Order: sequence, then structure tokens, then C-alpha cells
Amino acid sequence: MLARLRLDNIVSKASTRPLQTSLLRPFSSSEHDFDFDSLRKFKAPLQVPKRGVDILHDPLFNKGTAFKSGERDRLRFRGLLPPRRLTMDMQAKRMLQAIRDNDSDIGKNKCIEDLHDRNETLYHRLLVDNIEELAPIIYTPTVGQACKEFGTRFRKPRGMYFSAEDKTNMAAMVYNWPQRDVHVIVVTDGSRILGLGDLGANGMGIPIGKLSLYCAAGGIAPHRVLPVTIDVGTDNEELLEDEFYLGLQHKRIKGKEYFEVVDEFMQAVKHRWPHALVQFEDFRSEVAQPLLNNYRDTHLCFNDDIQGTGATTLAGCLGSLRATGKAVEELGNQRILIAGAGSAGIGVAGVLYQAMLEQGFDEATAKKAFFIADEHGLLTKDRTDLNTEQAFFARDEGKGMGLEEIAAEYKPTILLGLTACGGLFKENLIRTMSANCEKPIIFPLSNPTSSAECTAEQAYEWSNGTCVFASGSPFDPVERDGKTYYPTQCNNMFIFPGLGLGASLCGAKKVTDKMLYESAVALANFVTEEELEQGKVFPRVSQIRAVSKAVACSVIREAWKDGITTRVKEKEMSDLENFVDSKMYDPVYVPIVEKPF
Repeated sequence: MLARLRLDNIVSKASTRPLQTSLLRPFSSSEHDFDFDSLRKFKAPLQVPKRGVDILHDPLFNKGTAFKSGERDRLRFRGLLPPRRLTMDMQAKRMLQAIRDNDSDIGKNKCIEDLHDRNETLYHRLLVDNIEELAPIIYTPTVGQACKEFGTRFRKPRGMYFSAEDKTNMAAMVYNWPQRDVHVIVVTDGSRILGLGDLGANGMGIPIGKLSLYCAAGGIAPHRVLPVTIDVGTDNEELLEDEFYLGLQHKRIKGKEYFEVVDEFMQAVKHRWPHALVQFEDFRSEVAQPLLNNYRDTHLCFNDDIQGTGATTLAGCLGSLRATGKAVEELGNQRILIAGAGSAGIGVAGVLYQAMLEQGFDEATAKKAFFIADEHGLLTKDRTDLNTEQAFFARDEGKGMGLEEIAAEYKPTILLGLTACGGLFKENLIRTMSANCEKPIIFPLSNPTSSAECTAEQAYEWSNGTCVFASGSPFDPVERDGKTYYPTQCNNMFIFPGLGLGASLCGAKKVTDKMLYESAVALANFVTEEELEQGKVFPRVSQIRAVSKAVACSVIREAWKDGITTRVKEKEMSDLENFVDSKMYDPVYVPIVEKPF
């Protein structure tokens, strides 16, 4: 009773006093105007089914010296790291210095790929923040040398290998890969690696390098990508005699047996990851087009050498027309000389041809725009050695004519090189072309740099500085007669990361020609008038994430228009740019907690 009286007395007295709670005080001006958007974004913790040293040895989860004190206790590896904690910025600065301390590009490649095997988040952070500097190190042109050294450098497996010896086992093998939600697969059979030829199992360096760009440039998380090599042997005599070669040491299987291996792989992949995009990469010309033709309507897939190169080249041609003062709709009025009639050369012609039809040109006019030559000369209808795709572009006249003869006779306005034959474009060819065209468009597209048909310096010199130039591998600016020329890179990395991002986000059922066309238009529109005045027909590599986002949006819109999307709804389409942006992987450290067993 006494306790109750005292409590009532306290409450009664309190009720007669003015309330002093801070909740009723007026806000100060600084509080009232506080910008809540400035608060650090909440980072949801990542649950991992690991603890202790297993986390430190997993590159997907490892943060190295950046683990905070609480995480070191919580995850049970206090004492397994040096005591001082470094932030991600400090780690990145340290690694960038280590990379730059290497004198050679291949040394830099080794340094950054060692990081790839230890800490994927930091690796991709470095790429995102320094993509212009590091893209040539992890991709063309350095990736060619990395492939040649792949076997001797092999330390830790990355990706999957499917071989001819795995027939009837692939449906089970795909479940050996630990990640359930794979979005993008890049696969090669190693038969035509860049301009280096048959590198067999050593060609795995290409899928690894491509997928690094998918993550850094296209914003696809690293646990959602899978590099693959299909090993069916090699015709490279040096590798067949190399006692340390890691692939199958017999001649390549071909014909029906080869296609059976690839088909089993494709069916196994579609069974486990039905929405994954498969990118065919560096398959020899004899099988590249047949594989694409067979799977393009039943699987979500595309061939980067055929379609990716084609879309990128189309974007460059559209930009070049703008740079020469012509309308982009005049593509069908150009005369296009293509050196190289393999899968890449014919693939580029096919994409340009489809673009002309899209612009309203009839089939006959569009076909007349092309002059395609291989080592035997101009493709003509009386030749008996042409496949179906080559025969489509064969001309009635000009059998056996070489590049210089074609240039003199037909006066091309665009010259494209896809031969992997370094130095093929001679001085007389470019001077002849320049004499008949006020502003010739010259694209030596072969990789690596040693395989480029000409250099930027040669093109500007032999055209007297009048050409519009872009190349597959990067070249430095050229000084001539007191003027600086800025060659830009016509590289597939401007297309395939955004194409993969868009197709995977919307759950496209297939990759259509119109999606490729819209990708090219999005890329071409990214180049500003100021850049065109400087002779640049592609954006800076430093803008590649923004380019990939624009390409992804164009792909999704076209897929939605065609009714072939499975993962997006009206809500996402109404605010597409923000939707895509929200789904792009940003390599930052997030808190890690142990997943309950």
C-alpha cells in the first residue's frame, strides 16, 4: 500500500511539470535539414557455409587484411592474419603499385591474376576503378600471351573442362560446379585463339578474361559466371609433343563425333541452368557458324566472334559515318571491302547486311555493298570452295582479284581487316583507297596487336591524315604535322558485357538479330559530337560500365517488344534504367556471417 501511494504521488507531481522530453523540442536547423540520403547505404550481411581458414582460402569471400576485428572473432580466424587492418582503398592502392612495378604486360597479368585467385572482390574493384589501364592486361592484347603460357603458369583450377573422354557423363558433371545460379557461360574449344591458332586446353585463358570483363564492365557477380573449355584434342604439333601440356594429346576429333560432344555439353548446361547465356568464343570457322545456326533458336546463346564482332563493327561504322558528315542511314550506300572470309569476316558482313535491311535497303542493294576477299582473292560465284554463308556474299565478277585490285576497281569507302595476318594492309592499298575516297574508314580488327593488319601510325600516314581509324587492339595517339590523332578501339568488350547483362536480367529466350542491331545503335549513340570531331568513333574504355548499362537496356527493350522475356514485368520496364543499375554488381566488401548448419 505504501509503495502504491509513493508511486501515485510521483506520477501526480510529474503530471504538473512541463514535459522536457527531447522528442517535443523543436529541431535545430541542422537537424531539420539533415540529408538522410547522405547516410551510408545499408549492406546486408552475406551468410556463408564456412568458417575459419576456409573463408580465407575462398576468393569469393576472402577480404584479406580488410577483415574487421569483429569478423575475425565471429568467423574464427583471429590470429591467422596480421593484426593491422587495411581498408579496401589501401589494399587497392598497394596492389595497383605492385602491378605497375612489373616491367612487362605479361608480368602485370600474372600479378593481377594471382589476386584473382585470392580475392575476387578486390580484383574486380581494381578493374572497375582502373578499367582503361587494366583491360589490355587481362584481355587483348596481353591475354594472347597468357594463353600461350597457360599450361606452365597453371596453379589453381578455375572454371570447368569438358572433354571427349567425358561423353555420357556431362549431365552429372555440371553438378560438380558449386554455384546454382549461373547467368553467363563463356565456352571455347581452343581451336582458334585470337590470331594464334589452335591452343587446345590452353585456350581457357580466353573465357577467364572475357568473364572478368562481364563482371567488371557488365556488372554480373563473379559467382554467376562460368568459364568452360571443351577439349577434343589439338592439331598443334608443339602441344602434342609437350610433355607438360594439360589437355588431351591427340589430334582433334571432327565431324559427327565432335558435334556429339558439343551437343551433350549444351544439353547438360540447359538442364541445370536453363536461363544461362552461353557465349561461343574462338571456335574455328568450320564449326562456328554451324554451331550457332543449330542452337540460336533453342538456347540462349550467341557467338562473339561472329555476332559480337559484327555488332561492334556496325557501331563503329555508324559512328564513322557521323564523323565523315554522312547520315547513319547511308550505310547501304557504302562500298565495304572486308579482308577475311572466315567466321568473323562473314559474321561482320551478316550483321552489317541485316542493319542495311533494317534501314530500309532492299536485299539486292545491300548485297552489292560487299566485297569480301580471302587468301584466294575476291569471293565470286564461280568458286567451288565456298560454304553457304560465303556464297551468299559472292559476286558475279572479279574472280581472283586481290585487295589492291579491288580498291582500284571498286573504290571502297570502308576497309575492314579480319584476317589475323599482321601487316596485310600495305601502303599502296591505303593510298589507292584514299585517292578515291575523301575520308576512308579503316578498321584493322585482328587481335592481338601483332596480328593487326596495319598500325594507327601507318593508316594516318598513308592516308595523309584523312582516314577514320579504329582497331581491335589499342594504339597510342599519333602525332602528325602538328596534329594529334586519337585512334579508338573497336573491341567486342563494348558489346558482349551489356548484351549478356540485358539478356540474363530479362530472361530472354534467345538472342535475336534485332537485339544485336539495337546494341550497336546504343553503342554508336554513346559517342559525343566532340569525340567524333577528334576522330574517335568509340567511347573511352573508362566509360564501359555506362556503355554496358545502355546496351543492356536496349537489349531488354527489344526482347520485351518481341515477347521473349521471362523475368521482367511492367514495373521494371517502366523504370528500366534504375532497374538495370540496381542489378549491376558493385565489388565492395560486405559483412560476413556464418550460415547455420
